[in-house]
Amino acid sequence: MLIRHRAGVLGKPIAHSLSPVLHRAAYAAAGLDDWSYDARECDASQLPDLIAGLGPTWRGLSLTMPLKEEALLLASSSTPVARQTGAVNTLVREGSDWVGDNTDVVGIRDALCEGGVADRGPVESVLVIGSGATARSALAAVAELGVTRVTFAVRGDARESTLAQARDHGMDVEVIDLTAGAAAAPRTPLVINTTPGGAADGLAGAMAQVAATAGSLPAPWLLLDVVYAGWPTPLAAVAATYGAHVIPGVEMLIHQAAAQFTLMTGKPAPLQAMRDAGRAAAQV
Repeated sequence: MLIRHRAGVLGKPIAHSLSPVLHRAAYAAAGLDDWSYDARECDASQLPDLIAGLGPTWRGLSLTMPLKEEALLLASSSTPVARQTGAVNTLVREGSDWVGDNTDVVGIRDALCEGGVADRGPVESVLVIGSGATARSALAAVAELGVTRVTFAVRGDARESTLAQARDHGMDVEVIDLTAGAAAAPRTPLVINTTPGGAADGLAGAMAQVAATAGSLPAPWLLLDVVYAGWPTPLAAVAATYGAHVIPGVEMLIHQAAAQFTLMTGKPAPLQAMRDAGRAAAQV
């Protein structure tokens, strides 16, 4: 079959990405035999030339670290949610233009809803680990769920743009050191780790020490760890041991990819086929 439409994921590193698995499964389920989806390693300095060199068969791009903020600057136009979060994880070609969007927000929201966040009653507060682009997507997602207080657990200073967005959502804001999150996490009904793989391992160790001293950690609480490689992460494993309901990062990835599929192809996403492929690949 002649390939008429191309899409792909860009980032650095990129070898671990499950986006090709998800999108290819969606193409197969939807009968889109003339679509292809590939992974290309690219850093922020290379992104402008790469995009400029893409031929007319290219219909869409998924962007992962470290490209989400650079992609916002390169987009011909962008959606309100992309501008609000200062991050683009999706570029869709419209004529000669590239339109930026942020489906991470939908991915986080839908993963939380599917994971039963609403079943726990009103969730007014959240602990967000990290303060980068994914943290801003998490803020937009939980704002839709009625969260009014956010605590950021960070190493060093929290990014001012992220704090400003939280205040724009009308949230009360607190910033604590990452290690202090060990005690704060299980006492917060919703925790979202937005940092890349390995960045929260120290927090996981500190949390295990808190639990060992206390004998147990308060429950119930819910953790969404956006990391999906090497599951379960140390943070997810410790949280599950001490009472948390854990949502694997692949669930967020599936939902954001489904939204990307629709943006790029104009067709409803075959969500179950994407779930099956993603969960199998992530071994959850």
